[in-house]
Amino acid sequence: MIDPVQVLWSPAGATMPSLGARRLVDVHDGDTPHIRMPVRMLSVDTPEVTAETEAGAQRVDENFTQLAAWIKQGKAPVSPGLAEFVLPKLETGRAGTLQFQQGTAAAAFNEENIKKRLARPDPKAKPRNLFIRVADSPFDSAHRLLAYLAPSFSKEELATLTREQRATFNLDLVTAGWSPTFIIYPAIPGELDLPILLSAAEKAMAEQRGIWEEPATLLGYEYRALEDLFAVTKRKVQGEALTPADLFSWRERYCVDMRTRVLHGPEDWFRVDPVYRLWLWPWDVSEAVGRLNLTPSSRLVGADR
Repeated sequence: MIDPVQVLWSPAGATMPSLGARRLVDVHDGDTPHIRMPVRMLSVDTPEVTAETEAGAQRVDENFTQLAAWIKQGKAPVSPGLAEFVLPKLETGRAGTLQFQQGTAAAAFNEENIKKRLARPDPKAKPRNLFIRVADSPFDSAHRLLAYLAPSFSKEELATLTREQRATFNLDLVTAGWSPTFIIYPAIPGELDLPILLSAAEKAMAEQRGIWEEPATLLGYEYRALEDLFAVTKRKVQGEALTPADLFSWRERYCVDMRTRVLHGPEDWFRVDPVYRLWLWPWDVSEAVGRLNLTPSSRLVGADR
């Protein structure tokens, strides 16, 4: 017996995010509509382009410069260790502009790389089909499909390719230096794939490719956290009464060092080499501690202030 499916609209489903002015659905065959939807590529996190324009990025520059001042004045709800880590990046005065420029470059690389790798040797032939490997939980909180993407190869072709040659577009972003590893429990790559991903990230960092060329780079998730920290601090400075939950709402995930299996708190990700950061949502921490045999950091248990 199959699971019950409701014919009428139900909030138990997922709402596809808007794609601006582009149509979400095209119908060719009556019972086979073509659906466009955003895919959140797994294990990667390229710089953000949410500023949308250079002018928007400059406004972020100003906000982050103000955030740096608030941090130095002790007004921002941030730990001393993380404050010391982010201040040099914020005080450049161009953190927003750098993020936007890197995000634009990452998008251009991804677009060209996908086009190139889907092309067949015969330029007159149709492009390859797209292979999609969806996560066990297929959608994120924004209802984007969570997946690994790659060209689709025939069995004969696969027999001649190495694992590296069968790389996903996700791995290509890490190899080219346009993304750090961004692995979120429980969607951890398999035992054969994880070393390839980590090795690619190590090499990209060592050779200063992409985002790693600039020491002042804020990784995508760091940038988003600091945007949220700015918003919270602004509310605090303006005199709004904030609860502890409000003050620390900018902190989202715990971080594990994959080499040592040490679990760090939401403000201590900077203590872990970017290549080896494994991320946990708060509701997954209890399960992950047991399944992965994790040890809480001394700071997390209050032994080291």
